[in-house]
Amino acid sequence: MRIAISSGHGKHIRGARGSPVPPQLDEVDEARKVVDRVWQLLADVGCVKFHDDVSTTQSENLDRIVDWHNKQDRTLDVSVHFNCFDHSAHGVEVLYVSQSVLAGEVSEAIALAGSFTDRGAKKRTDLAFLTGTDEPAILIETCFCDHTGDSEHYRANFDEICHAIAETIAGTDVDWRPPESERPPIEPPEGALFYARGTCSWFGGPEDTGVSPSEGLAFLYEVSDAPHLFLSEQPAGTTGLARRLNPGLMYVACRWDYDRTPKTMLAQPNLQALVRAGDKEILAWPADWGPHEEQTGRVADLSPALMEALDLDTDDEVEVIYPA
Repeated sequence: MRIAISSGHGKHIRGARGSPVPPQLDEVDEARKVVDRVWQLLADVGCVKFHDDVSTTQSENLDRIVDWHNKQDRTLDVSVHFNCFDHSAHGVEVLYVSQSVLAGEVSEAIALAGSFTDRGAKKRTDLAFLTGTDEPAILIETCFCDHTGDSEHYRANFDEICHAIAETIAGTDVDWRPPESERPPIEPPEGALFYARGTCSWFGGPEDTGVSPSEGLAFLYEVSDAPHLFLSEQPAGTTGLARRLNPGLMYVACRWDYDRTPKTMLAQPNLQALVRAGDKEILAWPADWGPHEEQTGRVADLSPALMEALDLDTDDEVEVIYPA
């Protein structure tokens, strides 16, 4: 079995949200945490994950998520959400079109793991995710993000809930492995001034609507600072350097340590980073500082061309070594 799992809604298309947060929950933030942890637990089983960081409308968001799922080689589609109603409704439920048995099993497993009321499996034929995906699918409503009791149970039992989801959708026992935050620190290669290993996404260029039209870059202030990185003309309707980056070039953003790799060093065209994924490695110019690891869990943002050259999707793992 190979599972494709995604978080509901997106970075710019926010879902439900309790009030106040905390103690209640933000749906998008928590759905991403659940997806990331389930994906990590299923690393040996076969699982791919997706978060939408691009869409700016609900229809675009739904289409993007469904399209991503339908492009995967998988046998089960899973979408993770959090419910919201009137601050009093509570519990877990799992929605389905054809997978009533699996939906019921997942709902029961989450209820037991999180000490939630089991609202059970519910058939829904009006949801784009369930009707648009080609393979069997379920949509998990983990708990009610606007219910304080549910929110507290979720936080207290987070890892147990994720483990229950992983084992039930995979249909097998899943070995527990420590979250990334509990793993020993990564040792950089000898001689490297900067090293990062973790998941990635893409950024930059005229199509990057995840940044504002006026957004700049952290250590490049003018086109003349690194003319080799930019398009010859500013894209229409924009003023910032982030949108002017040439998406066909090899560049990378990481959370560089300016004490070890100063801004002036990072801007030098003769010094590049080595970006590695699997058995492929490519040289890339530093172009920005980021991403915000605490929010996204990622350690690097790559140019669209670099993502394609390394055969990467969002949230695949890379290594970045600087200078190469």
